[in-house]
Amino acid sequence: MTSFSTQGPEYKANIEDYADLILEYLHQLGVEYVFGVPGGAIEPLYNALARSGRRNGPKAIVARHECGAAFMAEGYYRETGKLGVVCSTTGPGATNLITGVASASVDKSPMLVLTAQTALPKFGKRPLQDSSETAIDTVGIFRNCTKFNALISHPEQLESKLISALMESVQSPKGPVHISIPSDILRSPYGHKDPNVQVNYLMQRASLVDKNAVDRLVEEICNADKIVLFIGHDCRRAYKEIEKLAELINAPFVSGPMGKSWVNERHPLYRGVYGYAGHESAHDLFKDPEIELVLAIGTSITEMGIGSLGKELLNNKLVHIDSTVESFSRSPMARLHVCGHLNTVFNWVLNKVREHGWNRTWQGLDLKKEKNVLGGYTKLIEPEKCFSDDVPIKPQRLMAYLSEALSPSTRVFIDTGNIWAWATHYLSHTSKEGLYRVSMGFGSMAWAIGAVIGSALAKPDKPHVCLSGDGAWLMSSHEIGVAVQHKLPILFVVLNDSAFGMIRFGQKLSKAESIGWELNEVDFAALAKAQGAQGYIIEEPKQLLELDLEQIFSAKVPTLLDVRIDPEEMPPMMARVNSLKEESNSAIGYT
Repeated sequence: MTSFSTQGPEYKANIEDYADLILEYLHQLGVEYVFGVPGGAIEPLYNALARSGRRNGPKAIVARHECGAAFMAEGYYRETGKLGVVCSTTGPGATNLITGVASASVDKSPMLVLTAQTALPKFGKRPLQDSSETAIDTVGIFRNCTKFNALISHPEQLESKLISALMESVQSPKGPVHISIPSDILRSPYGHKDPNVQVNYLMQRASLVDKNAVDRLVEEICNADKIVLFIGHDCRRAYKEIEKLAELINAPFVSGPMGKSWVNERHPLYRGVYGYAGHESAHDLFKDPEIELVLAIGTSITEMGIGSLGKELLNNKLVHIDSTVESFSRSPMARLHVCGHLNTVFNWVLNKVREHGWNRTWQGLDLKKEKNVLGGYTKLIEPEKCFSDDVPIKPQRLMAYLSEALSPSTRVFIDTGNIWAWATHYLSHTSKEGLYRVSMGFGSMAWAIGAVIGSALAKPDKPHVCLSGDGAWLMSSHEIGVAVQHKLPILFVVLNDSAFGMIRFGQKLSKAESIGWELNEVDFAALAKAQGAQGYIIEEPKQLLELDLEQIFSAKVPTLLDVRIDPEEMPPMMARVNSLKEESNSAIGYT
């Protein structure tokens, strides 16, 4: 079950109006921050946040843009496991949130989205920033990217709808929920000293599992010799048990690009990423015709991951294990579906397999295989470039430096763009505890810039790194000001090649017209300094070795490295290009 913290001794509830009531429920859940941008219609909530902050309750974190605020809320959830909360004023404030909320929806991150409306008597009368159903209907806009979506039309609705939304956010599949509240309702007196409900119990998730399916899974495992595990992005609750099972049955395992979060990339059974920017060692593993079972765990069957496996494996040898039945819509022909909370499923499986007395081994797996230059057992493309002293800096060299220099406790956030490919293939992280963080579902540029700030606010004593391309940084570089304001020693690393690199090389690999990828040259270190951060231009590999990371992570300000990378180095992204070409061919009738 999911646990939530309770009220601490220093906190004393003081509910004046419905805005206070919202924050009281958030405090019951242990939520520390509400991310957002203030405005006229949402002012009553910010008044309540001011009162709450003085009582050691939830506090306001003001982003520079509402989309950045949503990314921060998701980063806070990824670090703490607590509900991310974001708010905005009416009209454009609400519409600015959409991309961040959609990203959380695709990545199944629980988030409470609070948007304001103009006062009820003004609906339909053309007030400033009207976004009621008579104007730009923001409730309608949020409908397709939230699990719960409601307008509060009178004060008595707010408490029950808020509780319903909170409960829905953490039920499988998790995701964002949205409540739109007119400003006059936020100001309305609540009329009670205490809330009507202690919401902690209602937010707990029952530990449900299909035991018949689990028994069949145990039987399949115990009757097979050659088994491969595929680790998906949703293995948060069971990564320890999954690794123990792999070791118990001597099964090699691979991950999807987002599943890297839950594996030790230097484990002798790990063979790398299968899918986007993946490793040949992972793809070679699935070529063995003697494979009997593929256990796909905590994953959807997508083009970026396991979806490109051949039909023989997907239909006849695949066992799909996930916490939500909706995921099975992509694997209808699988050999077996197992639905349940993953930690419960794998604890059960481990106990049963041990009782069975497992004694088989994968004869074809060479556990004495030589390590690669990053210390793991994956096969890398052009590994010699990981130690190149060439100028401009090879992206492979930057990834190798970070793999060696960053401690296992470092929270690493990967933004959208070419950095996806470079980090997926060359950045080696050993924590297996979800500290490598990437959002490849919706693929929102600048996600990492906001998300790393939300995480660092929750754990300011832990090292945090954000890797971004210059294209993404130009979209949201202003959010570094939040890190400056709150004295967060985040290390931002910008790969600067004056290009939308993914567009450039995607066009080149697919033989499309070369257009729209060029950017002007920018001194990102100077931009960082202008907002109060430390900023350095890195042009040679030796400058990386001269960095004092201990000083950077103990500073009272963020640091930005403007790393001038070789613009001619092509990232390992051919799988994505092939997928786009297949979509294009299908659309015009080719096979």
